[in-house]
Order: sequence, then C-alpha cells, then structure tokens
Amino acid sequence: MKFLIAMDSFKGSLDAVAACRAVVRGVEAVCPTACCDIAPMADGGEGTLDALLASVGGRRCSAMVHDPLMRPVRAEYGLLDAQNIGGVRGTAGARGFAGVRNAGNANRATAAEPGRVAVVEMARASGLQYVDEHTHDPLHASTFGTGELIRHALDDGARTIIVTLGGSATNDGGAGIAQALGARLLDATGRDLEPGGAALARLDHIDTARMDPRLAHTEVRIATDVTNLLTGPTGASAVFGPQKGATPAMVRQLDDALGRFAQVIERDLGRSVAAVPGAGAGGGTGAGLLAFTNATIEPGIQLVATASRLADRARTADVCITGEGRIDGQTAYGKTPAGVAHIVKRANPRMVVVALAGAVARGVATVPQAVAGSRGADGCADGSAARTIPRDDADYSASADLYACGIDAVFPIIREPQSLADACRETADNLAATAANVTRLLAAVAGADR
Repeated sequence: MKFLIAMDSFKGSLDAVAACRAVVRGVEAVCPTACCDIAPMADGGEGTLDALLASVGGRRCSAMVHDPLMRPVRAEYGLLDAQNIGGVRGTAGARGFAGVRNAGNANRATAAEPGRVAVVEMARASGLQYVDEHTHDPLHASTFGTGELIRHALDDGARTIIVTLGGSATNDGGAGIAQALGARLLDATGRDLEPGGAALARLDHIDTARMDPRLAHTEVRIATDVTNLLTGPTGASAVFGPQKGATPAMVRQLDDALGRFAQVIERDLGRSVAAVPGAGAGGGTGAGLLAFTNATIEPGIQLVATASRLADRARTADVCITGEGRIDGQTAYGKTPAGVAHIVKRANPRMVVVALAGAVARGVATVPQAVAGSRGADGCADGSAARTIPRDDADYSASADLYACGIDAVFPIIREPQSLADACRETADNLAATAANVTRLLAAVAGADR
C-alpha cells in the first residue's frame, strides 16, 4: 500500500513534520514495505511556515523585531525556493474564500514584480507565547513586530509575501503592521497613536505618504482558517478577544475601536474592509493588510496543499492519514483534516482517508439518526433538512460535515486516561501506536478482499 501522510501540528507537542514522522513509524512497524509519502500540512495558523519550508524548500531567516508588548525579540520568517513552489507563486487574481478576489481590493494594482516568495507567520512576532495570564494586554498589544518581519522580507527581495494569521496576542486590526511599514495613524491633534487596538478609538486621520514604496509592487497573500468579519458578534474582538485576555468591557471597547478604524480606512484610503470575510482574522489583521497592502485572502489549507502538490500526490496513493491536536465541531470549516480530505478525495475518490487527533469532541465520530443513511452524488448526507444546531448539539452535527468532506474514519490517539502534560509528552508514541493499529486493520481488510 502507498500512504500519503498529511498531518498538521499537535500544538504544544509536535510540529507537522514530527507528527508525519510518528505516523510513518507506526505504519512501517506493521507494513515495512509500505510506501509513505510525507506532506506536512497547516491551515494558515501556527506551523504554516514550517510546513511550507518542509514541502517547498527554502531557507529560514531571523531578525530582531518587537513582540506584542513592544519588547525586543528575535523572530523567524522564511524565504521559499521560487523555482519549486508551483501554485504558490503570487499572481494577480488570487482567489479568496468565495472564489473571487476580495471586493476591498477591486481597484488596486495587481501586478507583482518577479522576486522571491516570503512567508511571515504572524505568531512568530506577535503571538500568544510572548504573554501569560499576568502580562496579556489586549488593549495595547501591537502587531508592529509582524510589520517589521514584512519589511525584512522586502529587504530580502520578496515581491510575494504570504502572511499567515493565527495564534496572535493582538487585537489592533493590523494597525501596528501599518505603522511599521510607514503609515501614520493620527489623532485629532496630529499626534501618532500609541500601539494597540484601544487607541484606534481616537483615530482621526491616516497618512500613507511615508509607506514603504515597495508595497505597491508586492503581492500579499493572507492565509487563514477563519472567515470572521472585523466587528460585530462574529468579529475579531467578540470571538477571539477573550482568548487574549479581554474582559466583556474590553471586548466592547475593542470592537468599537476597530469599527472606527474601518470607517477612517474607507474615508481616507477608499477601501471597504469591515464586511470582508476573514478581515477579523488575527485580531483584525486581515482588515489592516487589505487596507494598506495589495492583499487577497485565501484559505490557508488550500495554499499549503497547492504548494505541496497534495492533489497530484493523492492520485497514486491508497490511504491518506491526516489529523491535528483536536477534532471538533469547527474542523469541517477550514481546518486541516477536512481540507485535506476534500482535496485528496476529489483527486482520488477511491482513497481511504483516516483522521487522527489528540482529542475528539463528544459526538464527532457518531452520526445522528437524522443524518444517517445514503449519501448524494455530491458526497453530502441526504434525506435531512437543514436546521439550526443548538450549542450542545454542535459536535453531533459536525459528524455529517466531516464525513461529507471525505473523512472515512476518525480516531483519538490517547490510549489510557492521562494528564494533559503526559498526553503532550507521549504524543509521538500515541500517534505511532494508533497509526500502527489503523494500518493493521487496513491490511487485514485488504487481505480479506483478496
């Protein structure tokens, strides 16, 4: 059998490459003659830089920048091998979530000069790892360091920059990035705003006269796994703010400030970003990049899959093993396992797709009676009317979504009750053991078919 191993990282335990290797270890323990093709995956969050470098090739660079609290820190970015990146080379007219270029970019220059392709992972400079429960400060945390990484990539000759959003400690709408790249965000007295999202409530005027001129000839591709709007009940502040330490009062303050930011952007820059799906990603950084650069938004998993030629490699494989740290009700909406399954099943409908996870939410692996039964030609469950899913039933509804995406079976890798610390420490062994059992089952079925 030929296995395509397309794992995402297991946060706090293994990066995507290590997760793939653990699965290979399990497969080969049962089937030493198996052919294992490794394709490390990511969905636009943390680990996307590593996955792209592993799949495409290139070099890792580092630079001194500022963390979310404006403290000096050394952060990495990547320069990809422009000769071997396939569909990742930037082109005008990159497709967004809805299959069209973002409406906020309709009047922009779209031609990117030939040059290197860089990857800037937002979390490397502006991530949650730089703060804890005592130091997090969502009102004042800034994306300035991510902007500095973009500037370093420009210095290295990059003319296509992939910016991955996820894992940020910030809620400033990408204002810090704009400031690092030369924009001035001014209050009514003409003074520059201090770092952070809260200050945007006092924004009066945007001055882009000193913006880095290279940005006019640089394509920015925003990779993310969410489609949240900038503001409102599904916006950056309401959905992601509490994860970054925002209280309910802070959420309202930040949401109002981002709303003001969007108003001034539209007035001064002529770009409407508030209603763009994905603008709320990275604490609203999607909106800032759309406003100040030649950016388009696209699903991160699609970008990584294209770079690694996942569909082409799936055509000659028999089994795909994918997975990540947790599979739950959100997995079907842009997360790696569902994205991988959809891509490989379209390329090879006969392929068996198995998902492995450190945790599988209640009900995800159980198909409710309401959606059980035959499937239509499009691969989705039929015979059930659309309905609003109550909060406590969300994971049950996810079962149909996951299987419709192409996943054939879901397995948790935990073999016995254990603490989170122990589970993280034993992730590689647990992955290998579960992969071995899956391979044993597939081999037995293949033998019975013969």
